[in-house]
Amino acid sequence: MRYELMLPHQLRQAIANNTPVVLPLGVLEYHGEHLGLGMDTLVVIRMLELVEKQRDIVILPPFYYGAASYAVEKPEGNGSVQVNGKALAPFAEELFYGLLKIGFRNIHGIIHHQSENFANGMPTDLSFRLGARQACFRFVEEQRGEGWWGKKDMAAYYAKDRGGDDPFNLVKIHPLMSREVMEGFPFDHAGIGETSLMMALCPEAVDMARHRENKGWYTETAAQASTELGTKGRDLILKRLLEILV
Repeated sequence: MRYELMLPHQLRQAIANNTPVVLPLGVLEYHGEHLGLGMDTLVVIRMLELVEKQRDIVILPPFYYGAASYAVEKPEGNGSVQVNGKALAPFAEELFYGLLKIGFRNIHGIIHHQSENFANGMPTDLSFRLGARQACFRFVEEQRGEGWWGKKDMAAYYAKDRGGDDPFNLVKIHPLMSREVMEGFPFDHAGIGETSLMMALCPEAVDMARHRENKGWYTETAAQASTELGTKGRDLILKRLLEILV
C-alpha cells in the first residue's frame, strides 16, 4: 500500500496488524551520462514494489534529498543535490516521531547511497539513524515517563533477544544491499552493478548510447552491464528484504 493513497480504515488496519512501514531513502546524484539522477532512490522504490507483491507493507513517499556530496562530480550541469547531514537529522527525528505518534511500531528506512560500509556509516544514513534513535528515546519517554528503562519490567533487557518488544527497534535503518548480497553481486557507482540493477528494475532511466560520453573511471565497467546480471542482484536483494520486512 502507498501511504498517500490509504484511507483511514486501511491505516488503522495496518497499525493493528503491525504492518511494516517503509521509507525509501536516497539522493539525487550524478551517475554518469547513462543513468538517471535518482538511481539510488529509484532502485529502493522498485525493490519495495516487488516486496509489496508478496507481502503487506506500507510504502511511504520516498525521500530523495539526502547528502549526495560533490565527491563524484561538481554540481554545475551534473545535477547532484547536496543537503547537509546537520539538516537531515532533525528532519528524520520529526518524521519518525510523527509516525510513532500515528501508531506505527514497525518502521524501516531502506537506503542504497554510500552504503558499502554501513557499519561505519555515511552522512545520509547516519543522520537518519540518529534521527530514528532520538525519536525512539523521545517517544518512549513520553509514553512511559522518565526512568522507564530503570523500572523492574526492564530487568531482563540484557538477557532477552531484544526483538519486537525492544523500544529501540521501533525504527530501523537498513542498507539495500547487505554484505552477503555484495558478495554475490558487484557494488559500485554507475558501473556494472548499478547499471545492471537499473536495467532490470528501471530501464527507462538507462541510456547506454550515452555511455561513451561518460567522464569518470567509475563508469568504465558499465559497458559490461546486462539485464541478466541485474536480475540476479534483484533476486538477492528481494530475498533479504523479505527477511527484514516482517
